[in-house]
Amino acid sequence: MAVPKKIIIDTDPGIDDAMAIFVALRSPEVEVIGLTTIYGNVYTTLATRNALHLLEVAGRTDIPVAEGSHVTVTKGTKLRIADFVHGADGLGNQNFPPPIGKPIEQSAAAFLVQQANLYPGEVTVVALGPLTNIALAIQLDPSFTKNIGQIVLLGGAFAVNGNVNPASEANEFPLSTLRDAADIVFTSGADVLAVGINVTHQVVFTDADRKKLAASGGKFAQYLCKILDVYFSYHHNAYSTKGVYLHDPTALLAAVNPSLITYTEGVVRVQTIGITRGLTLFYNKQKRFAEVTEWSDRPVVKVAVTVDAPTVVKLVMERLMDS
Repeated sequence: MAVPKKIIIDTDPGIDDAMAIFVALRSPEVEVIGLTTIYGNVYTTLATRNALHLLEVAGRTDIPVAEGSHVTVTKGTKLRIADFVHGADGLGNQNFPPPIGKPIEQSAAAFLVQQANLYPGEVTVVALGPLTNIALAIQLDPSFTKNIGQIVLLGGAFAVNGNVNPASEANEFPLSTLRDAADIVFTSGADVLAVGINVTHQVVFTDADRKKLAASGGKFAQYLCKILDVYFSYHHNAYSTKGVYLHDPTALLAAVNPSLITYTEGVVRVQTIGITRGLTLFYNKQKRFAEVTEWSDRPVVKVAVTVDAPTVVKLVMERLMDS
């Protein structure tokens, strides 16, 4: 057996975050060494509460939780929160009792930097929410981009319509007109793999899958079946689908098993103003441009193109039912 890959999950739980966290904890290929929290599906304080709660449900209170930023990388306080997708509590309006545990004293950015320094080249960050904590880690310690093994992020739309507006995917929607967190991460020089909704929309967890999950005896399966109603209702209404998209579990499994996806490489920039705010623009570098622009000499990142959707769903089902 290979040594498990160390991962930190940067998360905004979130129903599909809960699913991804549980799948990670049931994946022998990885060792979850921490959760860091961020606003997105819920505000950061609630994201921290939910992360602690999920670890208590899983019996993994040994895993530290570091609370992330409550504001954008440019100190903006106007945040876009997706409670209409996940419920007011982020977990399907179940109003679970508060967790017993507390987050560690370190901020998320400081924890990310510390772990990258402790295990240079060995830690993968799986970023399931807006990229503020990752950008702050880069600003806190410029060597973070060299010390971190890889950043696998859920983000971008890449030639399909976004899910905030036709241009933007939720995690890349900038909340100020200044250079935003996503653009900082994409141009940082770190080893970045972006898993966008062009890929995650290929992975559908159907109503039939949900029934199969409910019929199983798995602890995680039973927990998720309690919280999935809101998420399914949103997808039925918004997309007219008989199922839900597995955004976060797909990104997580791309980190666990990279053979599940194919990718292309190029430069990615994020539009921060106008009606295309949040648009992820991909430059494949096939053409050389004579003039110097904001695209010149930017680091190359990986962008997922295809995914083995049946295997992703199969792995999610197996790991949740066998829990």
